[in-house]
Amino acid sequence: MLSLDAISSVIDLDAMRAKLDEGGCKSSSCGSSAKPDDMEADIWEKIKDHPCYSEEAHHYFARMHVAVAPACNIQCNYCNRKYDCANESRPGVVSEKLTPDQALRKVVTVANEVPQLSVLGIAGPGDACYDWKKTKATFKEVSKYIPDIKLCISTNGLALPEHVDELMDMNVDHVTITINMVDPEIGAKIYPWIFYKHKRYTGIEASQILHERQMQGLEMLTARGILTKINSVMIPGVNDDHLVEVNKWVKERGAFLHNVMPLISEAEHGTHFGLTGQRGPTAMELKALQDELDGGAKLMRHCRQCRADAVGLLGEDRGQEFTLDQLPEEIHYDPAKREAYREVVARERGDHVAAKSVAIAAVKDVVETGSLLVAVATKGGGRVNEHFGHAKEFQVYEASPKGIVFVGHRKVEQYCLGGFGEDATLDGVIAALEGVDVVLCAKIGDCPKDQLTAAGIRATDAHAHDYIETAIFALVMETFGADAGAELAPMSA
Repeated sequence: MLSLDAISSVIDLDAMRAKLDEGGCKSSSCGSSAKPDDMEADIWEKIKDHPCYSEEAHHYFARMHVAVAPACNIQCNYCNRKYDCANESRPGVVSEKLTPDQALRKVVTVANEVPQLSVLGIAGPGDACYDWKKTKATFKEVSKYIPDIKLCISTNGLALPEHVDELMDMNVDHVTITINMVDPEIGAKIYPWIFYKHKRYTGIEASQILHERQMQGLEMLTARGILTKINSVMIPGVNDDHLVEVNKWVKERGAFLHNVMPLISEAEHGTHFGLTGQRGPTAMELKALQDELDGGAKLMRHCRQCRADAVGLLGEDRGQEFTLDQLPEEIHYDPAKREAYREVVARERGDHVAAKSVAIAAVKDVVETGSLLVAVATKGGGRVNEHFGHAKEFQVYEASPKGIVFVGHRKVEQYCLGGFGEDATLDGVIAALEGVDVVLCAKIGDCPKDQLTAAGIRATDAHAHDYIETAIFALVMETFGADAGAELAPMSA
């Protein structure tokens, strides 16, 4: 079995290859993960190594955002770009704004040190299309040094139609548009103003212009074959019910993915919603809405609401390792680590996909009704490989008659620091695991396990280092043995 610690660090690639060969994958014929039957080959080529566009890829590949676009042309009631905490993950947050030249130095340095890197995105901290000269210059320079890196932008869509053709010419084939409404009356509750054609607009007029530009941009991207992900912020009592309509509109206009994210509205961030007491949704409210949208535009459920200067795998941020004062003055790109990593991961993914397919098919055969929510502590690679006390998030899967489906993640404060656990922190972890039936982890102590049990959540480390889906199928079989057609009920029931 391949060590995922080895995969993460990519220190000894020869040892990694040897371990794969021991596991029965003797040559590169294992290949990368299999293309889904319902996906065209050219689409699969675009997304297979993109951690935001492929849930499976996010176990293996990293993204990087460079904060070169600080100017913005709209105001959102959930955004305050003046606030920054290095330990926080929130869109629009950065520690350092970069020039295109500084961004190039940073990208090359990260590419040399983070072999998982496959995607470079510009997500602000303002708007990548509005601050277009800096966005374009950054992509142009990075492409000269690292021609195989995927290029992405995130935008509110107001200035997008003006730049679609340039995006195509630059081989940008992934664009994210934040669309929170298709009804300007609802939009007026979210956007106080926009700045368009040298004029500020407010109220319903502002939202109407924004809506029209967003739809125009989306249609233009679809016509040119550029994949589009739609981000929507779920704001209870404002647009939560309305997002069903948003999902329908964006699907009709060719959106590839729809990502519904929870509002982040802590008062200390200084946003309008935060200061006026607007709450965000609970984890179960978010899941219920996502479940309601199932069958519409394809949903993304593994989003981490990344900072505008995020570096690393989704769910981690190594940005503080690459601040300007730590970057070399002279840059030289060495592709060796990235190439070797991709070779090894392609073989590991082939093994994972095979195991995943078997587990999902088996659950479909065995389970007739009911469901089981399973929270997994993982460091990546699609395995149960994180200590419960070290987890900063849990990935949540649902086992049901549909098989095994990733449904989201729950961020938590790390329970174990310096070898000791904090009871108050554990209370927060338990609260974050609302609705979860079982926790899978690589290791867990008796004390947190007992407290989880008291809260109605079973925790086990019996499946440490197994593939996640394989471990979940084992849980299903432990629930009711090998009897087919059984009702799947929580283990704590």
